[in-house]
Amino acid sequence: MRWNLKPEVDKNTVSHLQKVLGVDEVIARLLVQRGITTYEEAKQFFRPALSDLHDPYLMKDMDKAVMRLDKAFKRNEKILVFGDYDVDGTTAVALMSSYIQRFYSAVDTYIPDRYGEGYGISYQGIDYASDNGISLIVALDCGIKSIEHIAYASEKGIDFIICDHHLPGDKLPDAVAVLDPKRADCSYPYKELCGCGVGFKLIQALEQKKGRALDSLVPYLDLVATAIAADIVPITGENRILAYFGLQVINAKPRPGIKALLALYNQMSFSITDIVFKVAPKINAAGRIEHGNFAVALLTKFTMEEAVAAAEKIVAFNEERRSLDQSITVEALNQIIENKEINNKSTVVFNASWHKGVIGIVASRLIETYYRPTLVFTESGDYLAASARSVKNFDIYSALELCSEHLIQFGGHMYAAGMTLKKENYLAFKNKFEEVVSDRIEEKDLIPEIEIDAILNFTQLTDKFLRILKQFEPFGPGNMNPVFLTREVYDTGYGKTMGQKDEHIRLFVKQAKNATPGYSAVGFNLGDQFSKLYPRQLFDMLYTIEEHEWKGNITWQMQIKDLQMA
Repeated sequence: MRWNLKPEVDKNTVSHLQKVLGVDEVIARLLVQRGITTYEEAKQFFRPALSDLHDPYLMKDMDKAVMRLDKAFKRNEKILVFGDYDVDGTTAVALMSSYIQRFYSAVDTYIPDRYGEGYGISYQGIDYASDNGISLIVALDCGIKSIEHIAYASEKGIDFIICDHHLPGDKLPDAVAVLDPKRADCSYPYKELCGCGVGFKLIQALEQKKGRALDSLVPYLDLVATAIAADIVPITGENRILAYFGLQVINAKPRPGIKALLALYNQMSFSITDIVFKVAPKINAAGRIEHGNFAVALLTKFTMEEAVAAAEKIVAFNEERRSLDQSITVEALNQIIENKEINNKSTVVFNASWHKGVIGIVASRLIETYYRPTLVFTESGDYLAASARSVKNFDIYSALELCSEHLIQFGGHMYAAGMTLKKENYLAFKNKFEEVVSDRIEEKDLIPEIEIDAILNFTQLTDKFLRILKQFEPFGPGNMNPVFLTREVYDTGYGKTMGQKDEHIRLFVKQAKNATPGYSAVGFNLGDQFSKLYPRQLFDMLYTIEEHEWKGNITWQMQIKDLQMA
């Protein structure tokens, strides 16, 4: 890894925060790095409050959305809640449908089939609404570019309310209301909501219209926090407030579906990281392996007995997903070696039998071994389809634009994309993509970078420092768990390797010339470094500090990100 110490921040601002907050200089610097420069901003950061959520009616078209729903309720119209098949979409559908069902029964849900219909609003979904006498569709986490689909629905007498968070195109669909904070003409103060978050703002507006307090919606925040975690949106501003209170619900009184998934782990409490790695993949697996309807069913169960039965199905889908992505990753890595492409600047692999639902995960796995822009192709009907993943600082979408003569269609953003091409164009595309990447990528961007927040001596790790660091949670994009550098560290002799293949290490570390007690540290996938650490060899260590739970006891533990011999 390339180690990169974050640039210095304004010293006067750091000194000011130190004084008014009574905190360590490092804590003050971490706050300034996150754009927090005043006492009031720090107070909002450390003490999130539901009262700091913005008025939902500041969002463009919110009044129209509420008016149209109110009209539907009064006229006894049938309503369809439509969402994407990923975690953000299925949690959003569960949120909106379960909220409406509290007081209105004529509501149905629809998740498109990943393989039969593809992403977003589908003609099949609109036909389903038409066939079942549905006159209003609330679309969540999709729809902002579905201009033709909305027009098709309009011809059938079906209205749309769109709740999306993706970037709009040049033209907006002709829906009754288009809720999207990223609309150019929307002055909503916070732009980074996920799809479920936009759905939450709609139910917040409905509650506000009824004159009910925001507290009535707190039970829905377990869904919103799960979506925020899974969709990797910034945990800043409103997302931080929603995630903070959502985690409280998850840890105190989650809905049965989420509780059934948490029960699989012998833990007292769960963090955003736990949701990302333990809960979200299982919810996602339903849409990848079978159908997103299974996820919605799980998240809307009323009893634990029903939820446990639904969770068993979800867990089975996830086991199949894990087995597939592990076996396909091995096949793909072998293909790279067999084709003598280890030294390429890009990875492009293909097998007609690879499962389309996991090729995006496989692309990410391949980057862990060969850190470079990666595309994984499989057969999809008469064509080939691929998922693309990129590395930091390389715009894979722009690279695909330069190869577009070989593609039928493609879409995505800087770091992730999807595409379709004719089978006969695969090799031409592969060669062109390698050429484009080789021409545009910088050598340094082929080495993963880790940003260092601060240099620490172990003497600075006081109880007060750790208590305040804990209050930086929930961590995520825009507020990542700080990475610290401590120099001249050594293992005291209690270190060992862990894992079936000795791929991990556990150390008990001290800092040279430092009288502080030692600290427990674990390093995942750093087993190959273990032999360098004896006898008491000094090394520089990058790490985060996290709570570690074992048999009901919670202790502080360092998680080693990388190490270099001193």
